[in-house]
Amino acid sequence: MASPRSSPTVVVLGAGAAGLCVSIKLLEAGIDDVTVLEKSDGVGGTWRANTYPGAACDVPSHLYSFSFAPKKDWTRKFAEQPEILSYFEDIADRYDLRRRIRFGTEVTGLRFDEATSQWAISLAGGGTMHAEVVISGLGQLNRPFVPPLAGLEDFGGAVFHSARWNHEVELAGKRIGVIGNGASAVQFVPPIAEVAERLTVFQRSANWIVPKPDREFSPRERFILERVPLAERLFRWNIYWRLEKNVFLLRRGSRLGQVLAKVISKSLRKLVSDTLPAEALIPDYPPGCKRILISNDYYRALTRPNVAVELSRIDHLEPGTVVTADGTRHRLDVLIFGTGFTSTDFLAPMRITGRGGVEINEEWSQGAKAHLGVMVSGFPNFFMLYGPNTNLGHNSIIFMIEAQASYITRAVRELRDDRLAWIDVRRDVMDRYNTQLQRNADGTVWVADCDSWYKNEHGVVTNNWPATTLSYWKRMRDFRSHEFIRRAAS
Repeated sequence: MASPRSSPTVVVLGAGAAGLCVSIKLLEAGIDDVTVLEKSDGVGGTWRANTYPGAACDVPSHLYSFSFAPKKDWTRKFAEQPEILSYFEDIADRYDLRRRIRFGTEVTGLRFDEATSQWAISLAGGGTMHAEVVISGLGQLNRPFVPPLAGLEDFGGAVFHSARWNHEVELAGKRIGVIGNGASAVQFVPPIAEVAERLTVFQRSANWIVPKPDREFSPRERFILERVPLAERLFRWNIYWRLEKNVFLLRRGSRLGQVLAKVISKSLRKLVSDTLPAEALIPDYPPGCKRILISNDYYRALTRPNVAVELSRIDHLEPGTVVTADGTRHRLDVLIFGTGFTSTDFLAPMRITGRGGVEINEEWSQGAKAHLGVMVSGFPNFFMLYGPNTNLGHNSIIFMIEAQASYITRAVRELRDDRLAWIDVRRDVMDRYNTQLQRNADGTVWVADCDSWYKNEHGVVTNNWPATTLSYWKRMRDFRSHEFIRRAAS
């Protein structure tokens, strides 16, 4: 082995959970030339951006902190946005990361220079940085999706997306329309239903929603979890394994899924009325095809006298009015989009150019794919966290991020220790991996006939990992140098 060289220059994109995690792992490994570029004015990523009423995690709190820096004093079983954001802010301070973060810095493009073996990083407003390694911590849920509705610009009233909540808009006593009924909407609809004069939820299809076992921890529980390390570790592992077994629910034709559908449907039929038909409540696809949601108060909100569910699709908008395909005119003061994110457009709107001038959009013309979700052939020294096919339908994404951060750190250490200019995953290795991954995905409920953000317009599952998180963790611990093209430093 050649004598080690100095640490390669590393730029991390994003100061959310992923960016913070990989930065910590790199620094702990002695990779000390690390700069984080963050377009907002603070850390936290999605937990800084999403401040809508009721915003909370749908993963139990203790599994939503890093295993190497667990938060032991969560106040409730499912933490709310302010407490989660506070945790990531504390992580940035605890590991002295803020001095490495350039806030208010947005990246518009990346280009690999084969002559210098460096990435040129284009910044919004002009300017360019250079780095030997670029790591994206941007994830899948960072660009709000607003459907192109005819007449939207003419609506005239207040309009905003749940991920960009406008707290200056007074909602009390207003006629409010909510477009979408996904994970965010089931959280913010109940609190705004309590203050609205009239609330109309425009939905395409119903979701499978299960009860949320949430409550505050008692003083005694908090004392034990904070002061008894073994108790906290056992509690965390108990949560992990309870969630991990839910992977069997996601198999196509799952008996568990069939039982769940039967139990929930029977319960929901009790809520069916002339104003709340069965199709507004009971999905026509198997559980897990779309994200299974958790809530204790969403159905209660839908049964309020001031709340209506509109199933007819939106035809167009007029000033202060949403007109549906059946001709109904809904007079509204405020319109809120709960329509999720452009989740299958990974890394957009950045323009990323690799070896030979190939753009990543060309590489992903039929859908995003990567080796292990972290590397794309033809794009040396470029890594991703929470990349293609690493989202989960059953467990905590923090677990996946930690596995990816450790794998990427191993790759960067190899660059340093073996005096390499760059490494690039072999095309045949990436293709073989993704062929097997899609075979596994074909056995999941995600390929059923439902419209979800787990798959793209070609029907390819691009977002989710189709197996246990344990199997992913085991694979990520095995860094196989022979899977890469290695270029020695000059």
